[in-house]
Amino acid sequence: MKHHIFTQGRLLIPVALFICASMIAAATPQSSLPQASPEPRPTLPSHFDLRDVNGTDYVSGVRDQGQYGTCWTHGIMASMEGNLLMTGNWAAAGETGEPNLAEAHLDWWNGFNDQNNDDDPGGGGIPVHEGGDYLVGSAYLTRGDGAVREIDAPYTNIDNQPARTDPSYHYYYPHDIEWYIAGQDLSNIDSIKLSLMQHGVIGTAIDYEGSFIQYPQYTFYQPPSNPNPPNHAVAIVGWDDTMTTQAPQGPGAWIVKNSWGTWWGFNGYFYISFYDKCSCQNPEMGAVSFQGVTHLQNNKIYYHDYHGWRDTFTAASEVFNAFTSTGSDYLQAVSFFTATDNVGYTVKVYGGFANGQLQNELASKTGTLEYKGFHTIDLSSQVTLSAGVPFYLYVALSTGGIPFDRTSDVPVLLGGSVRTIVKSIAHPGESFYKNGGNWVDLYNYSFSDSSWDGTANFCVKGITGPRHAPALKINSISAGKGFTVIVMNNGNAPAYNATLSVNASGGLFLKVKNPQISLGGIAVNQTKSCTIQLFGLGLGYVKSLPQMILTITANDASPVTRTLNFKLFGSHVTTA
Repeated sequence: MKHHIFTQGRLLIPVALFICASMIAAATPQSSLPQASPEPRPTLPSHFDLRDVNGTDYVSGVRDQGQYGTCWTHGIMASMEGNLLMTGNWAAAGETGEPNLAEAHLDWWNGFNDQNNDDDPGGGGIPVHEGGDYLVGSAYLTRGDGAVREIDAPYTNIDNQPARTDPSYHYYYPHDIEWYIAGQDLSNIDSIKLSLMQHGVIGTAIDYEGSFIQYPQYTFYQPPSNPNPPNHAVAIVGWDDTMTTQAPQGPGAWIVKNSWGTWWGFNGYFYISFYDKCSCQNPEMGAVSFQGVTHLQNNKIYYHDYHGWRDTFTAASEVFNAFTSTGSDYLQAVSFFTATDNVGYTVKVYGGFANGQLQNELASKTGTLEYKGFHTIDLSSQVTLSAGVPFYLYVALSTGGIPFDRTSDVPVLLGGSVRTIVKSIAHPGESFYKNGGNWVDLYNYSFSDSSWDGTANFCVKGITGPRHAPALKINSISAGKGFTVIVMNNGNAPAYNATLSVNASGGLFLKVKNPQISLGGIAVNQTKSCTIQLFGLGLGYVKSLPQMILTITANDASPVTRTLNFKLFGSHVTTA
């Protein structure tokens, strides 16, 4: 059985890939599952710019792709970097300077090019440096091959293939990737604006032609009647509702970062009309937000779908992927794609599959997802996986079908005449779908194109990480009318059923009025306080000073003890 492991509207398939406009071009002037319900929208400003949000800049610097067709990598990394700035996760990971992720590593190791495809080693693919898109990038990111830092794989050395992995690399993972469409009447434009304000920079794309841009205003507009698809990826950093462009429909424009260096446009920036044909309109490239970007540390990602979302399976709404643990792991999340907006989901983890039935449910989570895209669902508690033992990840979606990977006939833009086959592989016993009351192996499914048979796997992944456990400590002890004890949880999981036990000895007539104190639950990085009530005499004149041993216990936490000598007169205490 094969499975890959990384350590450390409706989609139309095949998806078009980009040979980006480069600097040379620039020189030319059914279900009971829960459903999402719309949330109230706040009032949005007429002008917003992530480069100046109350004096803070949430946009990384302007890059220069040079002569290479790597605009799509820059659009992705601009969004990832912007999100890292907004959340503070870059600095929290111990990095210095502004976020800067490696476009060159994505360009070389995306798995779709003629230099690397793990499903077809030595086979064909897109010529390196000559195209890709946001779905290609999402496959690379969600299986954990990247993103890595710019210092790990510098763009200045893009002509030379960087190492795929290295112990010094730092990996960054998007918890969610959301796709938006504004709509021809802009009825959904506020969703895009709100995402910009909440999550940061958004990747988009245009059909860059010199006739569509107006100088010296640097306003861009492709009429919807023009047949050309997008060919250049850029990044939205804000908007101006009052900006006048050449669009006859009216004012309004996105503020956009290009990847042609600071010499072009307004220090690397320009405007795209709200009414542009492709930007915020194209289903695959119009508006894509990379969210919750975090530093992966000691994680494994179990998956079968090396190429990610290549098609959508509409013959079932319930699926599962089967895996075998390669070590003693702690499963913390399950990820998958949704093919449409407003999808209810159920995720379950099972420990067995026998006689055609999933057995031994270990975890379950349900919810709703407002937008199409990639989603990581954190389990309420970790599931312990033993080495060599199978486990099964079940996903049910209320609408839109189940995204899956398969061999793809991929067209490359700029004329669209160049096509290439990107092969995927699958094996029996990896992905299953429910047909009626029976589980059926996807490997045996007969597609409309026989070249897809035996190549398909569902996009359901499992993410493991370090064991989640509380770590309790006694933060402080203060004396007075008894002892006040403050307990803190410094771990990475909540503490449940925390209890403070008191064992005191010495002195005269010593009595602890509350020898066991229930602290209940203590959230991560939170504290709980309690007061120990004592009575007696213990000044050290007749007998030794009283001594108290404190012990704190909680579910999944190591016990903590503290020994304290003290003086006692009646109920008043002082530390010795």
